[in-house]
Amino acid sequence: MMDSLYSGISGLNTFQKTINTEANNISNVNTIAYKADTVSFADLLYQGGIGKGTSVLSVKKNHDQGELKITSNPFDMALDGKGFFTVQDELTGDNYYTRAGNFARNVDGFLQMPSGHLVQGVSIDTPTVVATNSATNTFGITHTKFLASQNITSDGVLQTINTKSTNYKLSASDSGTVGAGFKTSSSKIRDIEDLSNAYRSALSKYNANTVTGVSATSQTSSLTVPVGSVVDYGDTMEVYIDGVKYAQSYDVSETATLNAFSDQISNVTGLTSSYDSATGLLNINSIVPGKDVTISGAQYIKSGTPTLPVITTTNATAGSGLAAVASIRDALKTAVESAGAEFLEITNSVNLDKQSSLTLTSMQLKLDTLGVSSDAFGTFSSDNGAMYVQQGDNKFLVGKIVTSIFADQRELNPFGNNLYNSTKQSGNPLYAANTSKIMGGAVELSNANFSESLVNMLTFQRAFEGSSKTINTSDELLKTAIQLKR
Repeated sequence: MMDSLYSGISGLNTFQKTINTEANNISNVNTIAYKADTVSFADLLYQGGIGKGTSVLSVKKNHDQGELKITSNPFDMALDGKGFFTVQDELTGDNYYTRAGNFARNVDGFLQMPSGHLVQGVSIDTPTVVATNSATNTFGITHTKFLASQNITSDGVLQTINTKSTNYKLSASDSGTVGAGFKTSSSKIRDIEDLSNAYRSALSKYNANTVTGVSATSQTSSLTVPVGSVVDYGDTMEVYIDGVKYAQSYDVSETATLNAFSDQISNVTGLTSSYDSATGLLNINSIVPGKDVTISGAQYIKSGTPTLPVITTTNATAGSGLAAVASIRDALKTAVESAGAEFLEITNSVNLDKQSSLTLTSMQLKLDTLGVSSDAFGTFSSDNGAMYVQQGDNKFLVGKIVTSIFADQRELNPFGNNLYNSTKQSGNPLYAANTSKIMGGAVELSNANFSESLVNMLTFQRAFEGSSKTINTSDELLKTAIQLKR
């Protein structure tokens, strides 16, 4: 009879714990990324074939995926798949793990949880800078002209390449030597815009095929105009460039005439020209690497008689990959500087190649603190954990959130505040990039099933009542036995 008392008492204790567990599940049905607790039971020691009751063997988290919900907060992130965000207690330096991605930017610019724990990831490397002024390595208020912005993803390396300049439209002026590369301010502005388009196109192609490649080269052409070909009034020199006719009539002298003709060509967008009176060579060069120019219909007309000069052309090569990007970038930089402006390009990179040796750090989002721009803030966005801040047309990579996975995530220790501790049984955290996707502007909801928990509560309530009935029955039997003895 005493065995039934022990079994009843064990049932009361066990089902009280299960009711507590289900009550906790129900109370957390709206908790971000909450994982429901699941109770496992075990029977107790047997004697003579009779058991001694039941106990709670374990209470483990059910780590099944919770539903994802789109939010209006760009800092929110949700894990779709296995893994955990790593966060750090700023005071103790201890790392914790969480599925709750309801993040925010704190006053110091760091990404954090509502509890104040700082989100960990891989920060950008020291930015790579290409600049007119070696003392300038940050975009400032004077860099008002957008030239290019491109995200690059290749072999575990994330990059953003951003290029701006000071206001070349205000600084550009006529300059150069007559007959040898003379350009007006307006032609310099057009050259920069033409090169900017070519540069943006090269960056886009490089993003599609991230190879080292080969440099792009510029087209060079020369027209042989024998000395004495344009010497009288009425004599004319002409040529068609990309189907457009350019002509120059005799003026003052042959040298002056051909210098003026050369200057006309120099002011064609994307070209520069020079005339050598000693050799009679008129050189026409493209300043846009990789761009071919059609030069045709060249002739000089002397005393009404047209003569075709010899044209020698070395065509441009388009180049490929990073080398083509660099060659066009250098040409653009030269054009910006010839317009009296300052060129500045900043490349931000995050290297994820060495997964086993990644150093995690708190995610700083302020661009001035990162040394990228004098303006701290912009529009935040994320793409599978890669975090960006956009200012105008320029988009800057500021870091990459990486996730962790464990050999046995059910053995993680729930710590409260949506946090978990690693344990010896769970194993050390491993890099989890291939097990989950990070969705920006979303959160994972609780996976607690309200209806299921209510049904379980009713079941455990009946079991609890049954265990109490066992105790009452055993008590009555004991009383009867005592009375019989008397």
